[in-house]
Amino acid sequence: MKTIHWLKPGLQIKRWIALGLVGMILFAFSLSDFFIALGIEISTGPLFIIGLIGIFCIYIALHYGLTSLFNNINEMGGSLDKHIINKKIYDKKILAKGPKIVVIGGGTGLAILLRGLKRFTTNITAIVTVADDGGGSGKLREDLGMLPPGDIRNCILALAEMEPTMEELLQYRFSEGTLKGQSFGNLFIASMNGISSNFEEAIKKISEVLAVTGKVYPVTLEDITLYATLKNGIVVKGESNIPIKSLEEKSPIDKVFIKPKEPEGLKEATEAIENADIVILGPGSLYTSIIPNLLVKNIAEVLEKNTTKKVYISNMMTQPGETNDYAVRHHLEAILKHCPKLNIDYVIANNGDIVDHAYSKYQQEGANLVNVTEEDRESFKNKRIKLIEENLVEIKKDYVRHDAVKLSKIIVDLADGKKKQKFLQFKKN
Repeated sequence: MKTIHWLKPGLQIKRWIALGLVGMILFAFSLSDFFIALGIEISTGPLFIIGLIGIFCIYIALHYGLTSLFNNINEMGGSLDKHIINKKIYDKKILAKGPKIVVIGGGTGLAILLRGLKRFTTNITAIVTVADDGGGSGKLREDLGMLPPGDIRNCILALAEMEPTMEELLQYRFSEGTLKGQSFGNLFIASMNGISSNFEEAIKKISEVLAVTGKVYPVTLEDITLYATLKNGIVVKGESNIPIKSLEEKSPIDKVFIKPKEPEGLKEATEAIENADIVILGPGSLYTSIIPNLLVKNIAEVLEKNTTKKVYISNMMTQPGETNDYAVRHHLEAILKHCPKLNIDYVIANNGDIVDHAYSKYQQEGANLVNVTEEDRESFKNKRIKLIEENLVEIKKDYVRHDAVKLSKIIVDLADGKKKQKFLQFKKN
């Protein structure tokens, strides 16, 4: 038998239905004496009082039950569409009780994970890097002096509730003219930034317009530039130049740093970390999406002091110019090299295989599958870090991605502190 959505826990209507039933029973019980006697006499005894209590219960049930129902409908903008009402009530009453999850990173990997997490909880905070200086984001950053919107745009769209056509519009890239390569979503953020007092306020307004689940914050409001020192000693300026120069020089990245050296992290971001049930690093580009966030002073400090569970999600594929020939442990070692006081409790890594056709495409570009090795297992064991291995491969249109739902189940399970996932079945789109 299918679950009746209207009676799911948290709707706050069941209690009034129950009270109404009690009232009806009490009222009927009080009238039974009159029906049995077939008389018209009105008793002033206990049965009359019981009847009055019953009528009062019915009134309270109707009043508060309808009030609760219409309050929910009003919060949905007055829509009476059954699917929308069920979904909004589910989000508001059920998912709002989910764990508080903070995800730190950037790029496509972060956006994919967010799409999975929003099926389990609305208490999501994405803290996104603003070191991007390439593509459309880089042009807007240079022309308008604003923070790069690309990664933030992807996170907002991942957490937003909108029609497919609207998402296509915001992701649309102009194919010619002076706007060639620029996305409409980036221009939308740039426009909102123009009418707002700062970038943070612009993102908040956009999140309200697009009904975003959770919150999306830039890691800092300061204009930061990412640098990398290669093993051969050459210093490379600019996030987009780092992997290119590394490949040209045939020299791997030794360390990255930012200027200004100690930018101020967003207050809302540090507060989210302090109040989180679990903090996630990744998935995403190791040196250009994840580590730059850890170089923001107060972000690093709150992560180091906070005893909240911390999880690193390893990339599925190596990235040319960044993580060539890296095993899982090498990714974590790079993070700890830049943030040595950080305590990582869990590492989640893929142990599934990739079909030949999709894999060959990546190999042609110089990328390889990040396999879990015995050396990885031994290294994490010595560091007292728990390694979680799972087949997380999902392939769409020959692109290799993490299975967002399976990965999200593991994260929610860790946040809840359970061996098996008992929280909720994920919603189907």
